[in-house]
Amino acid sequence: MPDVELPLASGGATILSQRLTNHRGAVVLFWSGMCAHCARYDEYLNTFEQRHPEIALLAIAARHTETLQQIRLTVADRGLTFPIAHCADGRAAAGWQAPQTPRAYLVDRHRMLRYRGAIDNYKYRNDAAYAEYLEPAIDDFLHGRPIVRAETPSFGCAIDSIYYALPRVTR
Repeated sequence: MPDVELPLASGGATILSQRLTNHRGAVVLFWSGMCAHCARYDEYLNTFEQRHPEIALLAIAARHTETLQQIRLTVADRGLTFPIAHCADGRAAAGWQAPQTPRAYLVDRHRMLRYRGAIDNYKYRNDAAYAEYLEPAIDDFLHGRPIVRAETPSFGCAIDSIYYALPRVTR
């Protein structure tokens, strides 16, 4: 998968290949502060690196029209602590073929793709039909097993859409 070098919402910049140093892999998550689906994973993402110290996490805000200032306000309002990079031109999403947020990619230390898709089936944990997708992939990866389900469909908010570019109707 392509390397990315992007500004962080917290300041400075990050490079995925450098984040992989001293990690067995990384989860790259295409994310948006404007996406209601992403908001559901705030706690999961805030505690991700504590649960998975061998896996780096990098969220990339690449939704068309979402500004770095909007992301910083979202971080402050929602108390987000996970690393969020901003890709204003959408190149990272295009390079990773990410059509929507949230969409997760598990890569090894060489950026070889191991899993892509949804975090879960977007049901609540207490729902009998709830199914995790990303966590079992991480578990298989960390234990050196083939990933049973290496791809799942994801759903959420479009990263780029013709509707984002249409002029607003005014009265």
